[in-house]
Amino acid sequence: MKTKTIFTCQHCGFQSPRWLGKCPDCSTWNSFVEENFAPPPPADENERRVHYYNEEPVLLKDVVVNENARIKTGIGEFDRVLGGGIVEGSVVLIGGDPGIGKSTISLEVSNQLTSQGHTVLYVSGEESTTQTKLRAQRLGKGVKADTLYIVNQTDVLRIVEYIKKLKPKLVIIDSIQVLYHPAITSSAGSVSQVRECAGILTQLAKTTGTTVFIIGHVTKEGTIAGPRVLEHIVDTVLYFEGDRFTVYRILRAVKNRFGSTNEIGVFEMATGGLTEVKNPSEILLSERPKNVTGSVVTSIVEGSRPLLVEIQALVSRANFGNAQRKSEGFDYNRLVMLVAVLEKRLGLALESEDIFLNVVGGIKIEDPSADLAVAVAVASAFLNKCVAFDTVIIGETGLGGEVRGISQISLRVNEAARLGFKNCVLPKNNSRGFELDKKYSIILSPVLFLQEAIDLLVSKKSLSS
Repeated sequence: MKTKTIFTCQHCGFQSPRWLGKCPDCSTWNSFVEENFAPPPPADENERRVHYYNEEPVLLKDVVVNENARIKTGIGEFDRVLGGGIVEGSVVLIGGDPGIGKSTISLEVSNQLTSQGHTVLYVSGEESTTQTKLRAQRLGKGVKADTLYIVNQTDVLRIVEYIKKLKPKLVIIDSIQVLYHPAITSSAGSVSQVRECAGILTQLAKTTGTTVFIIGHVTKEGTIAGPRVLEHIVDTVLYFEGDRFTVYRILRAVKNRFGSTNEIGVFEMATGGLTEVKNPSEILLSERPKNVTGSVVTSIVEGSRPLLVEIQALVSRANFGNAQRKSEGFDYNRLVMLVAVLEKRLGLALESEDIFLNVVGGIKIEDPSADLAVAVAVASAFLNKCVAFDTVIIGETGLGGEVRGISQISLRVNEAARLGFKNCVLPKNNSRGFELDKKYSIILSPVLFLQEAIDLLVSKKSLSS
């Protein structure tokens, strides 16, 4: 079979007969890789590849929807991120850094489903069946299950045959980068192979009702390796966040056709695998130091869940050159903007100070309601004055130094009151029509401008005094 050379963009899958420095489709630089392209296979092979779709068009009003189509895994944090459970026939892509817990969570889900009597097929392309069992024994997951099948296979056509034979409820592919289609001459992990194998598995899932979990490697930029079209093919894209050297993991959905993308799941990596963190706020604040400048607490909302997180700031004199601005877990550009507001509107001389900001616990904050807390943390560190330990700070900060209202204020404040916080600084616009749970009590301190919050929080008299 004669082959010809083509160049494929790793980002979007655009193909060109010659190498290009910049992709004309997605404008990405230096993304083209060389691949060998083979002509279409014979007719019988084509039939093997496209016979999955055999349904006739039907009227939308005649389609019967099964309200109980979701399968509960028994892992509450995982079900929350998926939108309430696994949707039959869906394709879920799980990405994350090496060692973050992708294979571990897959074994956890397999163990839960097999305990419910469902059949699961675990396709391990990177480990032998013996190695997979040793890992399962170490975690104590699914070793004695009668409906958990394991196979070491990388040929996608053979995998399809196994799925048709076993008819499992769930198939786990570990990982998509090692699968290959024999009709494509390029190596496993190339753009063509990843796109073709993912397409075949997706077709099979939609026509048989089998749920497919695909584990994907990530690049150094943190995105899933392979063409961007891979994320377009699947129904749900989950990312594991967090440092693999710490015990906490955040599972976040960046795409979900069957639920919200605002929910997160919090897990702790223990000896026996991943365990759920049912009350992450208490865990994240458990080691918070007392009487330390630059340490404040804010309340953010991830989907329907309020989270209380600690924000730490450190301000020190720059010894030489330009002052540094470093941020971990909070948008760098937004930090620079808030520092500029502190300089212009409050007159704080921060231009010659190094400023370091950290969100404790590996949490990444995208909620603008943390603006006020970040500004107060920087001011506290610069003025060397502590914020009251039992105070939570919520609010968005504008360029004029004003504190703007935020959403779901009742949810945030009730969570703070439940955890024992006695004072809450919040936007003045949110103090009207406020609903506080009668079981809790908390003192509300509404502010209209950032200057009011700084005077209130980092003055010699604390709120609790």
